[in-house]
This record gives sequence, C-alpha cells and structure tokens, in this order.
Amino acid sequence: MLIALGVVRDGNAQEVGPAHGTLVLAGGGVHNPVILKQFIYRAGGPDAHIVVIPTAQEGDDFADDYEGLTRLRSAGATNVTLLHTRDRAEADSDAFARVLDNADGVWISGGRQWRLADAYLGTRTQEALARLLDRGGVIGGSSAGATIQGSFLARGDTSDNHVMMGSHREGFGFLKNTAVDQHLLQRNRHFDLIEVIEAHPHLLGIGIDEDTAIIVRGDAFIVVGSGYVAIYDVGTQLEGGGRFYFLAPGDRFDLTSREATRGEGEGHALEGLRHRPWQP
Repeated sequence: MLIALGVVRDGNAQEVGPAHGTLVLAGGGVHNPVILKQFIYRAGGPDAHIVVIPTAQEGDDFADDYEGLTRLRSAGATNVTLLHTRDRAEADSDAFARVLDNADGVWISGGRQWRLADAYLGTRTQEALARLLDRGGVIGGSSAGATIQGSFLARGDTSDNHVMMGSHREGFGFLKNTAVDQHLLQRNRHFDLIEVIEAHPHLLGIGIDEDTAIIVRGDAFIVVGSGYVAIYDVGTQLEGGGRFYFLAPGDRFDLTSREATRGEGEGHALEGLRHRPWQP
C-alpha cells in the first residue's frame, strides 16, 4: 500500500523543503521494498525515466549490471539510465546535464558524499537537478545520496568519514538548513549530529537509520521503511534532558514549525516535547 503525504500550504514560499517535487532520503541498506516503490511511484510509475548517479562510489566502471540500476529494475522501474563523471568541466557542460532535463526522477547512490560535491556542486548538473524538482520530479538517494541533499554536508571529510565537520561542508541544499546523517543505529551514530547542531544551532539535524527513509513534500515529511529517524534541534527541549528523539514509520514532521506528529491518523503531537524557537 502506497502512503500519500498530505501537505498543508498557506501560500507562503517553502522555507526548508522544495516548493515543487519530492525528495526521498534513505539511510542506507535499502531492502524494504516500500522505499524504492515509493520513489518510482512519485517519479510517475514503472515507465518513468529514472537517472541513477553512482558518483559517490569508488571507481568509474559502472556497467549495466551495476547494483544501483538492478535494484530499481527489480522494484519495477523499466526505463533506467546511468549518469556519471568525476570531471567538473564535463558536469558543467550542457551536453552532460541535458539528460536530466528529460528525467522524471534521479536516484543518487551511496558511497562518500564529498565525491558528489567535488563532481557536481555549483555545476550545470546541480542546476538541472533543481529544475527537475521545479517541474515536479523526484530526487532520491541512499546514504551519501541522502546526505548530499541537505545544506550542511555531514561526514564530508575526504580522509575519514567519522569526522562530522570536515573538508567538505556544503551540500546541494535541496533540504535547506539541515544536516543529514545515515546508517544511524546500525553504526551507532545516534550521538554524532549533536556536535553539528551545537556548532550551527540554526540547523535541523536529521539522522536516518538503514532501511528507512523520509519522503519530503514542501515543508513536511513522513517516515517510511523499517527503522527510525532521529531529530536534533537546539530549539526543542525533551523531558529528562535528552538531546534528540526518534520518529517511527508513519510519523510526520513539519519542517517549518519543527513539530512531529504520530502516524496512523492519531494526529497528536509527540509526547514529551516542548518546542522553543531558535533565537540567533
């Protein structure tokens, strides 16, 4: 069963998420079929043109049996192509980026997020990705492909992926004023984003576990998959002094008010939270 995400619009410009289109941010280890099926559904269905970007991974040999392609095909996608370069000049060319102007969805594979920044940040390729969202398309990604979609690039250090604030700190910014982490509980990373939001208190930290994703429409998201999403916000106080709290599949989050709501139609705010607007 596909989950529809309702978004309340008040006529104001979107402040955090994209004004148009959809983001799918997965925490890695994507085995739950609902995540890729949701991505394909929001791209327009099995016949939608989907482009896979594998650049976060090592090497340059991505053949037709590359896992990033075969997983989407196994999930039902029938029109999947690959786009890859490490040459910023090529990424900044109209000829390279043109394929994205005919795409309905883009899936960014996992690896190291700084490789994506090195290749595409500030290029015509990034501009083409933004245009895809503007016309209502979907951009999804797993692990590094999720983190790159935030504005602050957590774990962007070229030498060590345990460094939270390293040599690369700028993401694509499709999800504004956020820092996104992945493999959260599987790799015991649930305390790591505290360092980032303490240094940059305007940021919202979003930690996503493996086999779990958030689907973002406008300024709201819903959690899907099998695990949990952690929220880090210096403007939210928790009973008992906790520094973060967890959302489960079906829970929703308002990115403007930074308020969470339990899923399954209950409609009540998560217990134990007191929101305190951030003051510069």
